[in-house]
Amino acid sequence: MVRMPKLLLAAAQTRPVRASVSALPISRKMVRRFIAGPDSTSALQVTKSLREQGLAVTLDVLGEDITDKAQAAQTAASYRSLLAALSEAGLADRAEVSVKLSAFGQALGADGDKIALENAFTVAEAAQAAGTTMTLDMEDHTTVDSTLGILAELRAQYPWVGAVLQAALYRTEGDCRDLATTGSRVRLVKGAYAEPASVAHPAKADVDAAYRRCLEILFAGAGHPMIATHDMSLVTQACVLGRDRGDWELQMLYGIRTDEQRLLAAAGIDVRVYLPFGTDWYGYYIRRLAERPANMLFLLRHLNS
Repeated sequence: MVRMPKLLLAAAQTRPVRASVSALPISRKMVRRFIAGPDSTSALQVTKSLREQGLAVTLDVLGEDITDKAQAAQTAASYRSLLAALSEAGLADRAEVSVKLSAFGQALGADGDKIALENAFTVAEAAQAAGTTMTLDMEDHTTVDSTLGILAELRAQYPWVGAVLQAALYRTEGDCRDLATTGSRVRLVKGAYAEPASVAHPAKADVDAAYRRCLEILFAGAGHPMIATHDMSLVTQACVLGRDRGDWELQMLYGIRTDEQRLLAAAGIDVRVYLPFGTDWYGYYIRRLAERPANMLFLLRHLNS
């Protein structure tokens, strides 16, 4: 059976729905919960506030599925400017960046991987100069091999580049074993894309069970697990598995479980907030709503009215 979030995600990605939802005033009001603002100035202000609350940050310049080489280069330039601004503001020690390779040109045909790699190299260089790190976000299952290939090439020069793995995919336990090596930073997420049952667990209970298995693999390895979840039972399991502070971190999305983020940080856990910003917010926003189908249905009912 296809889960409701998958149906909602599929419907929301059609052009008429995308255009209509983007134009709704209520969408812009609701999106402020999840996004720092339209520009880097807003993002730096929120980053400073989060840091004052004892939280670390990973910043995402919103945008994905770029099919224009010049636009991909511009996205990479935006990241380089952001990293320079973080360094100048004295925030780089507690703030890294997360990048989607589809925003760097990964989808540009036969040369997509090469273009995305070149752009990612310039951002990794800027991150190193700023004194911080970069993590490659993972997108839908069709990009996994490409993303892991680009990761390997980046890590040859910048071994601290982080990876993201999605527990929903059948293959991920094997990928966790491959990446749970010394110095390897791996963010484990459940997965927010509408994937076919041929490649991903269709039931939430199976995804949760896979997440627990992947979590154990990463904690048993020599890398640096980055446990990205709002499921407090999984947070508890990570704490029980036992690692010293600094050897792992918990990651949560901006605007979700904010009280818990502060409490966990106060309790001595390294907590990093995923903080997106920019004007191209639709894809990210819809994936957040799909995690709570009632919110998505509310939006679609509003659109219909």
